[in-house]
Amino acid sequence: MNERTEYWTAHVTAAEQEGISASEYARRHGLAVKTLQYWRRKLNAINQTGEPLQAGKFVALHVAPGAAHQNNCTLDLPSGLRLAMSALPSPEWLAALSRVVGMR
Repeated sequence: MNERTEYWTAHVTAAEQEGISASEYARRHGLAVKTLQYWRRKLNAINQTGEPLQAGKFVALHVAPGAAHQNNCTLDLPSGLRLAMSALPSPEWLAALSRVVGMR
């Protein structure tokens, strides 16, 4: 994803999370409302084609209560595939997996 797309993805995501109108969000952040609306439509179209839509390079990680004391790791992929591992894999392995399965 290029810098421009990342910039507008972050704004579109933030506007949706704040739950305010596009015009209000644009006014607060000094953006042209028509440009914000254009990017919202464009990013929604990209998302409907199956390409991942992300505001950044990080993905939320949720640790179940008590999981820190276990010696295993379960990774649920967007496709529905579940990988169960005896230990947390390295960041390099996770990055390689994300490239292979199309996660970004």
